[in-house]
Amino acid sequence: MKLTLHNPEGQNVISGHSATEIFINAAAHAAPLIVMAHTITPWQFEMNQPISLNAFAVLLAMRPELVVFGSGATFRFPDPRIGAEFAKLGIGFDVMDTPAACRTYNVLLSEGRNVAAALTL
Repeated sequence: MKLTLHNPEGQNVISGHSATEIFINAAAHAAPLIVMAHTITPWQFEMNQPISLNAFAVLLAMRPELVVFGSGATFRFPDPRIGAEFAKLGIGFDVMDTPAACRTYNVLLSEGRNVAAALTL
């Protein structure tokens, strides 16, 4: 799906996605990643493993205002303790499928929010 949103001041906007790629500013990425306004970070996330807190340690260190976790083509619930760890630090944590996470990230970015999208394929 192609998403349409202008690129506000050189920020990382998700311009589209498919089952095998996520496009950020029209550049294709074919592996899990973390996207913030000015950074794109490869993410060591194993889709075939239970979703653990260790996978999110890098996000806790980044300290965004809100994390949008895209769990792939289908919705996968992580361990509830993960959300609790984010809450302890005052970081919002929302879980949705990856297409919804891409759209939500763009909206929050356009509002000037300090958002991170943790995206899997």
